[in-house]
Amino acid sequence: MPPRPLSPHLSVYQFKYTLTTSILNRCTALALSVGLLLLVYWLMAVASGAHAQARAARWLSGPLMKPVYAALIMAFCYHLVAGIRHLVWDTGRGLERAQAQRSAWLVVALSIALTLLIGYCAWLAGARAP
Repeated sequence: MPPRPLSPHLSVYQFKYTLTTSILNRCTALALSVGLLLLVYWLMAVASGAHAQARAARWLSGPLMKPVYAALIMAFCYHLVAGIRHLVWDTGRGLERAQAQRSAWLVVALSIALTLLIGYCAWLAGARAP
């Protein structure tokens, strides 16, 4: 069988800001779907009784889960801000190259700021916990 040529798009495309933000938006959606499985596990444990809830609370509050929660918060913030960007695009605004590049950087900056704000609020809430 003769070797088939590669599609030309593999050698032509470059990772520009729009391609990168689009891929990152899809990755955050996937991460949030995995996070939803954790939420369903916790809800099932709560509904199953005190023993299952205690076991789930022990597992979900372990030190290995803190980076997972931080990543989920970051994914949520990015996906939220990128979704707002897409809603603005749906109105026909911000589609020019310079505006799209500016909005890509704005999405990154706002998602970092929102992640830090939520993390700070969570840290304050954890400091007040009994």
